[in-house]
Amino acid sequence: MKPSKLFLSFAVLGLSFGQFAANGQENKAVKVAFLTNNASDFWTIARAGCEQAQKEVPNITVDFRIPADGTAAEQTRIFDDLLVKGINGIALSPVDPANQTAMIDRGTEKALIVTQDSDAPKSKRSFYVGTDNVAAGRQAGELVKKALPSGGKIMLFVGKRDAQNAKERIQGLEEAIKGSNVTVIDVRTDDTDRVRAKQNVSDTLVKYPDIACLVGLWSYNGPAIIGATKDAGKTGKVKIVTFDEENDTLQGIKDGVVEATVVQNPYEFGRQAVTLMAKKVRGEDISIPESKAFIVPTRAIDKSNVDEFWANLKKLRGH
Repeated sequence: MKPSKLFLSFAVLGLSFGQFAANGQENKAVKVAFLTNNASDFWTIARAGCEQAQKEVPNITVDFRIPADGTAAEQTRIFDDLLVKGINGIALSPVDPANQTAMIDRGTEKALIVTQDSDAPKSKRSFYVGTDNVAAGRQAGELVKKALPSGGKIMLFVGKRDAQNAKERIQGLEEAIKGSNVTVIDVRTDDTDRVRAKQNVSDTLVKYPDIACLVGLWSYNGPAIIGATKDAGKTGKVKIVTFDEENDTLQGIKDGVVEATVVQNPYEFGRQAVTLMAKKVRGEDISIPESKAFIVPTRAIDKSNVDEFWANLKKLRGH
């Protein structure tokens, strides 16, 4: 599978993954795992990136794991199971980084531990692969201001407010709207429960009839917002800005229901995390940045570019 042109190449990011150094360990068998934080379709694309890395890097196996209920407890159970099985490296998106720091630190005694998608910067993880979520939050904030040129009240929706990516997106969005007439009423959380996510939107529409824009910070929040506004008969009357590329979100953009979405690049999360782990386990210098973060840029998708983006996305999903 060839990465689509909408995704940055390793060369652009200053990474050279094409050849493995002839240091005697280039063909050492390596087992790594990619551990998500929930069962969202978002991760289907990351899986494709992991599979691409497995084709490109010699003698590696990738165990792609999904905590079905999206809880920190289930993720910790899987994490510990992988360590018991003797995995060489784990790339995880921590559900609750503050309370999983000890888990990550304990894991580093047995394997290479890195974070992807959402970071745990206070842990001993080796590095992070993913979005600069403060920058992504700013991007979303600019989209909100564009949707509301005269300002207005907005509500934010996310799975867990204490997840690092959620905190950083909120920070960035608030930075972007500072000094404008856009006001954040509150942040509603749903613990990755999609029924609750939709109910949060429905409750907001009833409690705040003058709400101007609904902002979804996690992938499934977009479809939840779309569904709740439709049920309330407010489609097109309330602006929607969201994150990620679920089908309902992209269809919403095509239909003029959603203003825009900030998309990440989960394909590269998978591809880069697996490749970097394999190289490091084999003792190669991967030139970890001082920030300990390999940043994968985001992109804003609106009606002007949704068709091209969705066509490329379907290729990555294998459709």
